[in-house]
Amino acid sequence: QVQLVESGGGLVQAGDSLRLSCAASGRTVGSYVMGWFRQAPGKEREFVAHISRNGGSTYYTDSVKDRFTISRDNAKNTVFLQMNSLKPEDTAVYSCAASPRYFSSANGASDPKYYTYWGQGTQVTVSS
Repeated sequence: QVQLVESGGGLVQAGDSLRLSCAASGRTVGSYVMGWFRQAPGKEREFVAHISRNGGSTYYTDSVKDRFTISRDNAKNTVFLQMNSLKPEDTAVYSCAASPRYFSSANGASDPKYYTYWGQGTQVTVSS
């Protein structure tokens, strides 16, 4: 089992950057595919990005490609989401999640139902 705690959210202006962190405790985060998801008020939870166990493979939803970067430091049991050129539509609660599953496709790892462990989320608000 692994416990996840996100940090780094806040209120920023459009065009600014934020770096979210997801600190894991318990079992090593290197045992899991890690993902970031977000949920805006009144909307469904949305996939943002995921990263393979060794960090060698990443995948993003189209709306954040070229702006967001997911990375991980397994030695520090931490996963990051660097968010640049933020837009008001990026406003949401961002949560990290861990999946023990071995995926055959990047699309499969975008489905939140395959993620077993979730953090409590951190609020990101982007003003225009």
